Formats: sequence, structure tokens, C-alpha cells
Amino acid sequence: MTEEGKEKEAEAKKIVHTYPLIRHSDMAEEVKQEVMELVVTACEKHSANNEAAARMIKDQMDKKFGPPFHVVVGEGFGFEISYECKNLLYMFFGGNLAICVWKC
Repeated sequence: MTEEGKEKEAEAKKIVHTYPLIRHSDMAEEVKQEVMELVVTACEKHSANNEAAARMIKDQMDKKFGPPFHVVVGEGFGFEISYECKNLLYMFFGGNLAICVWKC
């Protein structure tokens, strides 16, 4: 393979998705869309501070749908949780930023 071919292949692998990508959700469709918009807004507003984004999402979810919601925003984490049915959203935004929202 030529040097130019290798460079093009490397560029193709570096594609960063800027749209929200839902990995798993069991929420109702209307709620899921609303939560996804909230997550995008929070992550764009607090792009340099994952803790502030998580706090904003949690506060809004608690106000709108009742406590106790839990939110994790970050890169490179794993989880195993117990949650209330129809109250889980796991998604990615901006490439490799993962967001998990659930209610106990």
C-alpha cells in the first residue's frame, strides 16, 4: 500500500460523530427525545466540565420526571446498575463522550 493510501485510510478511521448516538434505551419515545435534547444541550454548554453537565442533566430530570435520577458523563467507564424499568438511557455524544441516565 502506498503512503498516500495509508494516510487516507487513517483519516477515514478518525471520523468523529457529532450527533447523539443512542446505544440503549427503554424509555418511551417522547421521553427519550426530550432527554436526548437535554443531554446534547448540557454537553454543549459544559463541554469542558463533565461534572457540571451531569449536574445540569440530573437537576432537570429530577424537576421534570421526579427524583432520584442518576447521571454519569465521561469517557472510558463501565457500569452495572439496577434501575426502574422504562427509565434508562445510555448514549454517546461528540464521538467518545458517554452519558448514562437512570432512575432507581
